[in-house]
Amino acid sequence: MKVLVVGGGGREHALTWKIAQSPLVERIYCAPGNAGMAALAECVAIKAEDIEALAAFARDKGIDLTVVGPEAPLVAGIADEFERHGLRVFGPGREAAQMEGSKDFAKRLMLEAGVPTGRAEVFTDIEAAKACISKGKPPFVIKADGLAAGKGVVIAQDDKAAYEALKACFVDRAFGTAGEKVLVEEFLEGQEVSILTFVDGEDILPMAPAQDYKRVGDGDTGSNTGGMGSYSPVPVLSDGDYRRAVREILEPTARALAARGIHYQGILYAGLILTSEGPKVLEFNVRFGDPETQAVLPRLKSDLVETMLAVVEGRLAGTSLEWSDEACVTVVLASGGYPGDYAKGYPISGLDEAGALEGVVVFHAGTRLGEGGEVLTDGGRVLNVSALGPDFAAARERAYRAVERIGFKDIYYRRDIALRTLEV
Repeated sequence: MKVLVVGGGGREHALTWKIAQSPLVERIYCAPGNAGMAALAECVAIKAEDIEALAAFARDKGIDLTVVGPEAPLVAGIADEFERHGLRVFGPGREAAQMEGSKDFAKRLMLEAGVPTGRAEVFTDIEAAKACISKGKPPFVIKADGLAAGKGVVIAQDDKAAYEALKACFVDRAFGTAGEKVLVEEFLEGQEVSILTFVDGEDILPMAPAQDYKRVGDGDTGSNTGGMGSYSPVPVLSDGDYRRAVREILEPTARALAARGIHYQGILYAGLILTSEGPKVLEFNVRFGDPETQAVLPRLKSDLVETMLAVVEGRLAGTSLEWSDEACVTVVLASGGYPGDYAKGYPISGLDEAGALEGVVVFHAGTRLGEGGEVLTDGGRVLNVSALGPDFAAARERAYRAVERIGFKDIYYRRDIALRTLEV
């Protein structure tokens, strides 16, 4: 079969890498892809948000399955457009994608379904939001309602920081229309865990858990980013809390969507926090996580394409997944200055040497091929170095040994990814 992967980041490279392992697949296209994906697939110069062009390409090439990586095209309705043309697509439709496209929508659905989550108030006016802050007790969680590339959440330690976050949304319009509605949410304390779940209507199939690192600096300091690293499994998540999350969060959410007449098919990503009262939801996303996918898929022994087809064809019930007992650690290599301003176009060295190490896979995130065929930096997050090992100590050692082989100007990465796993 022919598969089209939409997107061009590290998550999409990991998906393409895993899809290429399926005996069901004879050819893969990526749109737009990146330098790493070009080694596994034919990259086509169509942007992920150009839904009509992607649908036309899929029709012309006789694509059997399209896998959508990023959230923006899902929220914009790419699945609806593909289905309108009789094309099979893995990913939720526009209405279901509100679970990520609108934090207000997701919060209301959770409250209706009795899903454990933090208290929140929703505002469309800065003065009303400020009044809420003035009556509350810090820290405050300020969230832009819409898509903000993982950067629309601020944990404000005092009133001043909260007011600045509100100003960024309402006055400075730092997140465009995504910040026209803002949630002021209860701060929840605990470690965060991500569970990616296959969903086909009310049937769900959870994947192995992962934990990511959102702050740019070691020790969880500095600005929020799209993610600086991840690991799987998660030692701090007990089997009991995992089962509880499935029973109290994932299953009721799928049922609540179905009760609204919304058919959800694809991945539902639950961003959870392990509180003293049990797991609670911080956020839902409607696609594979990034960089969690890069730590989860290397551990998956089952055929990813078979599972995706089961979802698309409505036969997920009874499907199971097989996992490696190994640990996986993923370190993100970023451009200096990220998540702020950064330069592009620097040559990258050491990719072959790093990828040749035992247990290591180097996923490209923000790269492109230069005119001479050399690999160049082309984004804030440039590479994701994933390493499997018999335990976390071995996986970390392999990942960072591979990182040391790679070089480009102003390279930056956290040095503490998965360090906490050695302390559990």
